[in-house]
Amino acid sequence: MASSSLVLLLLLFLLMLITTDARNTIEKNNSSIFRLGSSLSPQGKNSSWSSSSGHFSFGFYPQGSDFAVGIWLVNPSENTTTVVWTANRDDPPVSSKSMLNLTEHGLLLQNGNGDSPKKLDSGDSYIVSWASMLDSGNFVLYDEHSNVIWQSFDYPTDTILGGQKLTMGHALISSISKSDHSPGNFYLTMQDDGNLVAYPFYSGVSERDAYWASNTLYEIYQQLSLNIQGFLCLESVSDPTSTLCFNNGNEQTTRKSHNNTTSIYRATLDVDGNLRLYEHQFHFEGNNSSRVVTLWHALNSTCQVYGFCGLNSYCSSNISGADVACKCYHGFTPSNTKSSPNTPIDCVQMNNKDDCERSEGLRLLYNFTQIKNLFWGGIPYSVIPLVDMETCEKACQQDCFCGGALYVTIYSSCSKYRLPLIYGNIRNYSITESVALIKFPSSIISISPQTSNDTNTPKLKFVVDNKKNLIMILSLTLGVVSLICLIMAVSIFFTYRRQVNRYAMLSESEKLDFTKECSLRSFSFDELAKSTGEFSEEIGRGSFGTVYKGKIGDNNRSIAVKRLEERIADEGVREFQAEITAIARTHHRNLVKLIGFCIEGSKKLLVYEFVSKGSLANLLFEREAGLSWKERIKLALDVARGLLYLHEECEVQIIHCNINPRNILMDESWTAKISDFGLARLSKRGNSRTKIGDDGRSRYLAPEWQQEVASVSVKADIYSFGVILLEIICRRRSIEMNDISSSDEILLSNWVYQCYAAEKLNELIRHDEKDVDWKILERMVKVGLWCVQDHQSLRPTMKNVILMLEGLKDIPVPPAPSGSVG
Repeated sequence: MASSSLVLLLLLFLLMLITTDARNTIEKNNSSIFRLGSSLSPQGKNSSWSSSSGHFSFGFYPQGSDFAVGIWLVNPSENTTTVVWTANRDDPPVSSKSMLNLTEHGLLLQNGNGDSPKKLDSGDSYIVSWASMLDSGNFVLYDEHSNVIWQSFDYPTDTILGGQKLTMGHALISSISKSDHSPGNFYLTMQDDGNLVAYPFYSGVSERDAYWASNTLYEIYQQLSLNIQGFLCLESVSDPTSTLCFNNGNEQTTRKSHNNTTSIYRATLDVDGNLRLYEHQFHFEGNNSSRVVTLWHALNSTCQVYGFCGLNSYCSSNISGADVACKCYHGFTPSNTKSSPNTPIDCVQMNNKDDCERSEGLRLLYNFTQIKNLFWGGIPYSVIPLVDMETCEKACQQDCFCGGALYVTIYSSCSKYRLPLIYGNIRNYSITESVALIKFPSSIISISPQTSNDTNTPKLKFVVDNKKNLIMILSLTLGVVSLICLIMAVSIFFTYRRQVNRYAMLSESEKLDFTKECSLRSFSFDELAKSTGEFSEEIGRGSFGTVYKGKIGDNNRSIAVKRLEERIADEGVREFQAEITAIARTHHRNLVKLIGFCIEGSKKLLVYEFVSKGSLANLLFEREAGLSWKERIKLALDVARGLLYLHEECEVQIIHCNINPRNILMDESWTAKISDFGLARLSKRGNSRTKIGDDGRSRYLAPEWQQEVASVSVKADIYSFGVILLEIICRRRSIEMNDISSSDEILLSNWVYQCYAAEKLNELIRHDEKDVDWKILERMVKVGLWCVQDHQSLRPTMKNVILMLEGLKDIPVPPAPSGSVG
C-alpha cells in the first residue's frame, strides 16, 4: 500500500515537472505571455498585447468613433495596421471606457455602460491559466497544463494567415468596409462536397448564386490551407500529400530573391468579395521598411462578383477589369442619392408601369434600350426559343410582368426576367454575343452605352412614339385635374364658412358644456376604481398596461380604463401631463378617443371611449364568419388612414411603435380604430426597444426595431401595417406552426411572395374562395409585400399605401422579402 502511494506521488511530481518545463519552453521562445488579471483598455498604454516580433497585436483598435477587439498586423514603415481577426463581429463597437480582462473563465469585456461583463469568442467552459500572442498571428488561451484550450486560428473572420486552415463548417465573411469589420456582403465556405465556393451573403446556397468556385466537386479535399511559405492550397485530411494549390510558379521565386526579407502571408476575402493572397515583406531594403504585394486573386474583375452592384443596376469595367462602376439601368434612379459611381447601389424605377394591362394602347408607350454583352443572374420566368430580336422585344413589350429580356444571338433565344434585375454584369470577355433589352417608358430619353473595345461613351437616342396619343392623354389629364381642383376649392370655401358659423354659435351657447366634451377630464383614482368595480372586469392587456371596462356619469357611459405599468408610471407628473396633452390633440375617426386621465403618485391611468366590437385579432382569427373583399379593403384603409394622420397630419408626429391586431379595435359600425398611439413616447428612457415585444407581438416589429441597428422612423409602423395587411388577406397569423401543409407556409410573408411569384394567389384564400375579387386581392398582396421589405428605403409612405390600395397609384412588382425563395 505504501509503495502504491509512493508511485502515485512520483507520477504527480513528474507531471508538474513536465508542465513547468512546457511553460518555460514557451516563455523562452515567445516573450508574449499574459497572466490572469491582465487587462486592456482602448486608451492609454495598455490598449494591446503584442507578439514577440512586434508584427502582430491583440487588443482594442478604432472603429469609427468607438472601438472593437481584434488582431492586427503592423506595418511600421507606413504607420498602418491591417486587421486580420475581430471578436464578436455581430456586436456594435464599444466605447472608450471599456475594459478587457483575462480571467480563468476567458476574456471578459466590460463595455463601460454599467452592463454585466460579456464573454468574447474565447473558449468553452475550460479553466484558463494564461494566454499568449504568437508571432504567427494566433492568439491562444492555455490551461494549467499548458494545453491549448482556445485559439483565434480556429475561428477565422475574413482572413487566414500562414499556418491557418479553413475547414468544413467554417467560412470567411467579408467586412462591410476597410474601416468597419462587421460582417459584410460576401462569404467563402468550404462545402461538404469538397468545393470551395463564394456567395453573396444574403443569397441561397445554390449553384446559380455562386460567383466563384474551386470546381473540386466530389473531390477528396476537406480544407483550405495557407502555409508559412505562402502556398494557398486545398488539402485532404486523410491524405496530406494530395493538394491543389491556387498560386504557384514565379511568385515563389520572387520571394526567395530577398534573403533578408521576413514575409508574412494572408489570404483575405476583401470588401468587394474577391479572394486575394497578400505578402507583407519586412526589412526588404532596410531595418524598418515594409511593403505589401498582391500575389494572387480569384477573380480578374470585381464585376464578376455577384451582388457587388445592387438591385436593378449593372457593373461595367474595361477589358483589364479595372475602372469598375455600378450604374442604374435607363428608367431607374439610385435609391440613395449620395452613392458614388464606384460603390454598390440599389436602383428604383423612375416611372411605374405595372398597370399596363389596363389599356391596349398603353403598351405602345413603352420602348427598350439595348446593352450588348450584359448578363443577369437568377432564373428567367420564360424562355422563347428560335426567335429574332425584334420578336423578343415585342414579347417583352406585351408582357406586363417583363422588366427586361436577354437575347442570345448564337442560340436565337429570348429569356424574359421580372424586376428586380439582379447580378447585372457586362462581360467584355464573353464569346457569346448577347443583347439585354431593358423596358422603359418611351417618353424618356434612351441612353444606350456602347460596350465595344473602342469606346464606352454613352450615345443619346431620342425616342418619340405615338406623339399624338401622348399629347391627347396629357391634355385630358390636365383638364380633369384642373376641374377637380376647382371643385375642391369651391367645396373648401363653403365648408370653411359653415364651420366658422358653427363655431360662433357654439361659443355663444351656454347650454353646451364645451369643456366637458372637448377637453380632458381629470379623474381621481377612487372614482375610477369605483367605476370599474375595483378593476374587476379585464378586457385587454397590452405592452403598456392592463385595460378594464367601466361606467361613468348618470347615463352609465361605457369607458375603457388603462392602468399603466410602473416603467411608464415612473415618469414625472409634468412630463406625463405634457405627453397626454399631445395625445389629446389627436382627433380622427380611426383613432380611439382619449377622454381623461388620473395622476396620484405612482398611479397613472388613461380613460378612453369604449369600443364595443373587440379587436381586429378577434375578427380575423376567432370569428368563424368570413369577410367580403370590400370589408377587407375597408379595414386596411381604416388602419392606413389612422396611421397617415399620426405620421403626417397631427400637430406632433407620432410613431406608434406597436401596431398589431390587438391594438386595432372595432366600433359598432365595424370601423377600425387604432389604440395605444403615443404611449411609446411615455416609455421611460433607457428601456430596451425589445420590451415592446415582450407580450408576444414582436413578429410585427420591423427589423431595424428588433436589431437596434438604426434609428426608428415612421417606416417601422409601415412594416407592421404590411404584416397586418397580409394577415387580413389570408386570415391567419404571420407565423403559424399548425394547420399548414409544408414548412414554406410557416412565415406568412415568404409564403405570400412564393404564391405571388408562382401566380398561385388562389392558394392564399383556399378556405374562403367564394366571391373573390381578384383585382383587390392582387392589389393588397403587392402593397403588403412592399411594406414588409427589410430595407426602410424600399417601404412606401403611408400616403402612397392609401393611393395604391384605392387603385389611384400604380404598384410596381415587389421584390422578395429577406429570406424568401423566389
